[in-house]
Amino acid sequence: MKVFDNTTKKIFLASWVLINQAETSDHKATQLNRSISKPYWDILQPLRQRVENIQVRDRQLAHRLCKLIPSQCPFERDVKLFGKTLFHIPPMCKLNPLYEEVVSLRFRALCYLADECGEDVSQYC
Repeated sequence: MKVFDNTTKKIFLASWVLINQAETSDHKATQLNRSISKPYWDILQPLRQRVENIQVRDRQLAHRLCKLIPSQCPFERDVKLFGKTLFHIPPMCKLNPLYEEVVSLRFRALCYLADECGEDVSQYC
């Protein structure tokens, strides 16, 4: 049995190629950029700003934040049966629209405990 009998015979490559770059004017490029980035109103923006503006200046608050916000997604799992992995559940935390802000808040709390308070934060890692 040969390996290439069971592999793909044709390889398809797709990409965007700009052929005549000299013919493209800056005016057309700016019009394209404006049409791509349409302004939209983000409903969660006030909540994002509120989370970003939380100042970690208290040791107890920093400890609470580090305990409440997990370091890894708690929903990520490997489903195993008789020692064999049947399937993997991906991390669902990335679907949270405030994920980046919450992780940033946890990081600021860890930095406060380590830098300002001089505590060992290895228990939260």
